[in-house]
Amino acid sequence: MALTHASAAPLTPFEAVGATITMHRADIRKPEDVAGVFDTVAASHGRAPDCVVANAGINVPPGPMASFPDERFRDLVEVNIVGAFNVLKAAAANVADGGTIIGLTTSLVRVAAPGLGPYSATKAAVECLLRSMSKELAGRKVRVNGVAPGPVDTDLFRSGKDEAAIQRSAAMNPFNRVGAPQEVAEVVSFLASDKASWVHGQIVQPNGGLV
Repeated sequence: MALTHASAAPLTPFEAVGATITMHRADIRKPEDVAGVFDTVAASHGRAPDCVVANAGINVPPGPMASFPDERFRDLVEVNIVGAFNVLKAAAANVADGGTIIGLTTSLVRVAAPGLGPYSATKAAVECLLRSMSKELAGRKVRVNGVAPGPVDTDLFRSGKDEAAIQRSAAMNPFNRVGAPQEVAEVVSFLASDKASWVHGQIVQPNGGLV
């Protein structure tokens, strides 16, 4: 199993779920970085990957359209759209026949939240890519799906938020809490498994009833 990261410091392999996890640094905004990771992983494992999860992304402080900084929107586009395109393109070309591709988006695509339009728009683009790929790769029996969580308690979610902002996010769903990373990971794991053999071209939303 292989993971990518954007950290400047090298990360060492570690053991998890009974397998060795190798770490590969890549800037997903650069197609050559993404292609290099696929080449390295294929060479080290001796075969094409069976599953690719495209989950890298960023968020920026929210703001109204009238005053949303141009540079912040460009950052969102470069990582969340261009970066996702690079990963999904490489995945489509390299994943094994009968494999699976999963992209992470957000339930906010379907929630009209003020200040979050630019971020949500970049994730809507990812969903369009996934849906098209699901038609294109069906002939190779490659399943393509998206996972669109609601607010999840991660470092990315908490960045720039005080406790009041976190509680406002929690109050958006009837369970009045934010999700846990494990709850989203379980959905991704299901979609990657043979138990989801009849799930294809879908956007699954673990969001506690947010939408």
